[in-house]
Amino acid sequence: MNNDFIPSPALLPAGLRDMLPPEAENEAASVEALMAAFAAHGYQRVKPPLLEFEDSLLAGSGAAVAEQTFRVMDPDTHRMMGLRPDITPQVARIAATRLTNAPRPLRLSYAGQCVRVRGSQLSPDRQVAQTGIELIGVDSPEADAEIVVVGAEALAALGLTRVSFDLTLPTLVPTLLDEAGFTGPARQALSRALDRKDAAAVTEHGGRLARTLTDLLLAAGPAQSALAALQAADLPPLARALSERLAETVRVLRERTPAVKLTIDPVEFRGFRYHTGIAITVYAPGRHEELGRGGRYLCGEAEPATGLTLFPDAVLSLAPPRPVRPRVFLPHGTPLPVADSLRRQGFATVAGLAPVADPAREARRLGCTHLAQNGAALPLASE
Repeated sequence: MNNDFIPSPALLPAGLRDMLPPEAENEAASVEALMAAFAAHGYQRVKPPLLEFEDSLLAGSGAAVAEQTFRVMDPDTHRMMGLRPDITPQVARIAATRLTNAPRPLRLSYAGQCVRVRGSQLSPDRQVAQTGIELIGVDSPEADAEIVVVGAEALAALGLTRVSFDLTLPTLVPTLLDEAGFTGPARQALSRALDRKDAAAVTEHGGRLARTLTDLLLAAGPAQSALAALQAADLPPLARALSERLAETVRVLRERTPAVKLTIDPVEFRGFRYHTGIAITVYAPGRHEELGRGGRYLCGEAEPATGLTLFPDAVLSLAPPRPVRPRVFLPHGTPLPVADSLRRQGFATVAGLAPVADPAREARRLGCTHLAQNGAALPLASE
């Protein structure tokens, strides 16, 4: 018996997939709608390469995604290159090099594909789309708030108006642990307890921080109640400054976009290895997957920046279906002005390349919804 295995040409590596009609067109149109919303707020588009030298790709904030980076050898230079797992570090590189003399604040936007070494349980895909904005050169509550405002408007353009922006302070817990002198196994045990949201373990391992950390752990939720808990907590000066910055950002947000739902998790610090201030995660009601993520970081060596990345795959799984462009079949010999007119009316024209006996049947076979007759598009009745 022949045991040779002949793989199907359609077989792809785990976490990679083909996107077929009409899904691919829907994604492209949705991405452009997001980008149009960004552009309306003055964010100018850049397009970094999918592949670049490893030492530049993983410099600065890029070091946080090194473990997710595919590496290949450049046959020309024999230097290692990496496939980007995230676009934000590339935009930071552009701002710090090619656009170093551009006026600040610098507003940049982007859209593209990223490739990761592995997916997650909630997001198993290893090739993911990203669209996003970066606001570079300003460190202020107004800048932090603008990122949320623009992100909310972009999502609303796709029909997602009930999203929640979860604000976190990923440097708050490390600051508290540093100032309290937690190191080694004791710090690891307390960090693990906070990561698991285990109030009993926080009490057990927290020492003199136990009461403060437990109060903050239980404060996660709507912005106002969480801010009240932060205000009441006994925080050292550096941690208090982080809390006050968050409160001021929420105040600005309430002035600019009072309808946006804001939640706060004061002790959340997972997955934000390069963030230096307020961080953002976007959720939809009743769903666990992230629609977007962002926050404050350093661009280059020391320039302040903040941004937000939206994940179109997750966004489109929740957005209302976009209308599909109607397809009209043009029987062979249809005059070109007729075809031009139908396209201007919003139809996708499918031209017959040879005469057929039954144009209506041919139109249905090709997935058309209309048939061109006498210069007009007539709806096709189902067979």
